[in-house]
Amino acid sequence: MKKSIARATLGVLALSLTTLASAQVKPEDQIRYRQAGYSFMSWNMGKIKTNLEGSYNKDQVIAAANAIAGIANSGMGALYGPGTDKAIGNVKTRVKPEFFTDGDNVGKIARDFNAAANELAKVAASGDAAAVKTAFGEVGKNCKACHDKYRLED
Repeated sequence: MKKSIARATLGVLALSLTTLASAQVKPEDQIRYRQAGYSFMSWNMGKIKTNLEGSYNKDQVIAAANAIAGIANSGMGALYGPGTDKAIGNVKTRVKPEFFTDGDNVGKIARDFNAAANELAKVAASGDAAAVKTAFGEVGKNCKACHDKYRLED
């Protein structure tokens, strides 16, 4: 019982902090920050892919996987605040409007992505390139799930 109350309290606190964090960041900066986060994750995905296709360097893969997991777990959902569903001046966004109205599905995709990113970091620490390749594929599959449904084409 006490654990349930503690978890509920932490959940409410996390939601409050997320809401407060997005309220303190201008919408155009929220778009810039989330784009930077996704760009950094993409760069790290590229580093892992290069290692899987060439000479495997365990330390580079661990660092890249940890960076991806860190960003995935950083609370980026707070960067999808009110007003970030469309371009603001010269700050463009490719997120579809449905992203902002499809909360349950977006939440599931985000949880699945976070779980896959965490698993990739865990597997990378083992140094098993075959296991990393499988976990890497799962992260990519989760990226694609969101892109296919909620990302506008160029």
